[in-house]
Amino acid sequence: MARERSVYVGPRLRRLRRDLGLKQSDVANDLGISASYVALLESNQRPLTADLLLRLARTYRLDVSAIARDDGDDYAARLRAVLRDPMFADIELPPLEVADVAANYTGVVDAMLRLYTAYREEQLALADRTADAADGGGPADDRDPVNEARRFLAARRNCFPALDEVAEKLAEGIGPAARIADHLRSCHGLRVRRLPPDVMAGFTRRFDKHREELLLTDALDTAGTHFQLALQLAYLELTDAIAAETRGMAFTSDSAERLTRRALANYAAAAILMPYGAFARAVEARRYDVEALARQFGTSFEQVAHRLTTLQKPGQERVPFFFLRVDPAGNVSKRFDGAGFPFARHGGGCPLWSVHLVFRTPREVVTQWLELPDGQRFFSIARTVTAGGGGHGAPKTERAIALVCAAEQAHRLVYAAGQTGADATPIGVACRLCHRAACAARSAPPIGRQIVADDYLRTNAPFGFADG
Repeated sequence: MARERSVYVGPRLRRLRRDLGLKQSDVANDLGISASYVALLESNQRPLTADLLLRLARTYRLDVSAIARDDGDDYAARLRAVLRDPMFADIELPPLEVADVAANYTGVVDAMLRLYTAYREEQLALADRTADAADGGGPADDRDPVNEARRFLAARRNCFPALDEVAEKLAEGIGPAARIADHLRSCHGLRVRRLPPDVMAGFTRRFDKHREELLLTDALDTAGTHFQLALQLAYLELTDAIAAETRGMAFTSDSAERLTRRALANYAAAAILMPYGAFARAVEARRYDVEALARQFGTSFEQVAHRLTTLQKPGQERVPFFFLRVDPAGNVSKRFDGAGFPFARHGGGCPLWSVHLVFRTPREVVTQWLELPDGQRFFSIARTVTAGGGGHGAPKTERAIALVCAAEQAHRLVYAAGQTGADATPIGVACRLCHRAACAARSAPPIGRQIVADDYLRTNAPFGFADG
């Protein structure tokens, strides 16, 4: 006769009883057992037998699998992730003790997870306030039109399905991007003219409504030309769809509203050039090869990378990405978060992240596995992109962009083929939030650690800290 597997569900049984508003004696009477036996079950001193499990499910009309499911491994994994934070590095935490706490004291684990989450959020906010004070900023930052537009996009995960649908229908009627100019001429009576930069007087695109002309600088490459044509088309034919996305919003300034509308128009232009359905299918077929996708759709590396952050249409989701664009000084000019990658708004990023190093290898895609102090892992690709130029002596700007996804999604990317992530680089969100005391790249001490200055000893790291 097969032996029954012992199932210990003490913490879950205790939560269930409390949720139902019952005492141990009530459960004992309902199940036909003693109150002391219920106490032993809840303290994991006795396993829950199959017969008792069925009685419990029938009595309280519960799903058997939900009661018997073993949450111990999940709780242990979450607790271990928290305890990997370097803040706890000097505390001896044997794995068996962690597993024991996770299995038998899930309430304590829940409490610690909540406290740690609150702590991390407060650390991010404190780092921002500290950076604001150092930069001479303050509460006015909340009214910054750029940040307000970014918050609008972030709250919607940079995904606007209604805008995607109308743009996709428009693109189907036009065909390839090269035909947009013909569409503008036939449907709007617009003639597209390309003029030298000195004639354009610093403008990339100019819509001359009276002469019915769309003027573009001839310094634009093919991808840039296609995007500007699509952008003008969005302003002409998708204004209602763009306005619908901001209807009911109370912006703090006209500038914030205009910046948000401009961001949505750019979104619509990208959706015309890379229609959601076709682009999502191509993404899977090419395994997120950004350069190959850029060639297929006649767009740039940056345009494709940006579009990848928008593929979260319900039912047609693709890999969620975090997108960042920085200049050589580390200034952030664009960011979108769809991957849950923590990033402080101020104070600089981690210098160990390759996005700050790719300026040494222009146009080369650099891959990197990342591990945060709390144990979270991510996969990053980074490359430089160039804006401007187009002729000898023409001003241009070099920036670096990074796409980051959760480690468990990396296998879907061609860039991670053959890689295991065993050599993940330990990075921090920002120096103020990173408790890796031995980091030689640190530029500022972490919040909450006491600095110890010693005239006789010098560590490899810029700062020495007290053990507590």
